Amino acid sequence: MKDTFYITTPIYYVNDKPHIGHAYTTILADVLARFHRNLNRETFFLTGLDEHGQKVQQAAAERGVEAQQHCDEMAPRFMKLWKKLHISNDDFIRTTEDRHKKVVQEILKRVHDAGDIYEDEYEGLYSVSEERFITEKEAESGEFRDIKELKEKNYFFKMSGYRQRLIDHIETNKTFIQPEHRKNEVLGFLRQPLADLCISRPKSRLNWGIELPFDTNYVTYVWFDALINYITASGFGSNETLFQKWWPASYHLIGKDILTTHAVYWPTMLMSAGLELPEAIFAHGWWLMADAKMSKSQGNVVNPMDLIDDYGVDPVRYYLMREMVLGQDANFTMESFIKRYNSDLANDFGNLLSRVSTLMKKNYDGKIPEPGELNAAENEIKNTGQALISNLENKIKGMKINEALEDIMQFIRGVNKYMEEQAPWKLVKEDKESAARVLYTAGEALRIGAVLLSPVIPNRSAILIEALNATDAALEWGGLTPGNQLRDHQPLFPRI
Repeated sequence: MKDTFYITTPIYYVNDKPHIGHAYTTILADVLARFHRNLNRETFFLTGLDEHGQKVQQAAAERGVEAQQHCDEMAPRFMKLWKKLHISNDDFIRTTEDRHKKVVQEILKRVHDAGDIYEDEYEGLYSVSEERFITEKEAESGEFRDIKELKEKNYFFKMSGYRQRLIDHIETNKTFIQPEHRKNEVLGFLRQPLADLCISRPKSRLNWGIELPFDTNYVTYVWFDALINYITASGFGSNETLFQKWWPASYHLIGKDILTTHAVYWPTMLMSAGLELPEAIFAHGWWLMADAKMSKSQGNVVNPMDLIDDYGVDPVRYYLMREMVLGQDANFTMESFIKRYNSDLANDFGNLLSRVSTLMKKNYDGKIPEPGELNAAENEIKNTGQALISNLENKIKGMKINEALEDIMQFIRGVNKYMEEQAPWKLVKEDKESAARVLYTAGEALRIGAVLLSPVIPNRSAILIEALNATDAALEWGGLTPGNQLRDHQPLFPRI
């Protein structure tokens, strides 16, 4: 594994209103980026917007503004949401930026010079909603809207010529497409004849796009343009040292609905351009409501802003990470959100801080007490915490975020059980030193739990660590300093 970690989200469509699907992918990328930073791996986290294509041109025309102005007015919705969700991205790319246009044209030149682009006349069905040509079978499926017959000259990428090479790569690199059932899906697709990809649109029909460097009467097909963002941001064509450092990407995180574009179009484009393929493409599932995919047309899209305003950012982040098994679909209900919040965050985690800090304030002048010598019960807590840290790394690298969170909460539950067994509120009346040892152990376990949870709940973890006046964010046992004064804090997770 490389020393560096480079993770990307898809670049989101500028016309969309940000919803829970966008929020989920971006929070997931953020959590993974923060975990890897905590493991002291230099990390680069990219997200951004896809701003070209026919639908953008049409939306701008309907509003009576220029396409660029339309994009400039739409983009801040995503930027504001990412700020509100505590997203720690290192770059935010927009496909209308000059740095990106140059790279798209350079890749087009490379692919053209490799003899992989040709001109041909195409006649067939075109889906305006998907901005691509579709087959008769696809048209009959009912999944495509606004279909028309088109006959026009266009440029095509010889994607079919890379079919076997891509199959070989997928079969040789077992973790290239994850999870396993998505890999099998792609291999099944590739075992059928692979068509070439139409990569242009005539300016007579669409002028909002990046011009082809070898024919200025055409602009680039929006997907060919959009996928290239991953190398633009990592320095291709502008900073070779940076590009060598970050590329290939460690993970492209995507929704399962854009698997073909990322697992077939993108790798074949890179092969033609003579560039390395990403290390892994991970396709996660959809958020469902009453077992139906959240969609605007169904009116069942949950606006993450509403949840955040009512319950705070960190509980929403925790719920989304805890409830979805990566690679499968997950059901969102308010009942499950409230249940998860109250059981894990309010009862197990927040309540433990409240108990520990109250007893320290009441019996030790509001200071962290001296732990003295740990006995068997304390050493068990300490050893469990240390084992958890090493196991967690494997869970994160295996993309088992929900399991990692359950392991942390099991540790916290173990500390709550230890508190019940030791009963420091009784012990302090008979043996103040022993009670001090118990409270120090519980407080230190809480601190470690907060550091481990910080990629998921960064704000509330910081409040807990601040409340314990702990300057050390290290994962080794002993981060709490005896004698440090506790700091006042509001309830960490008030029960709903």
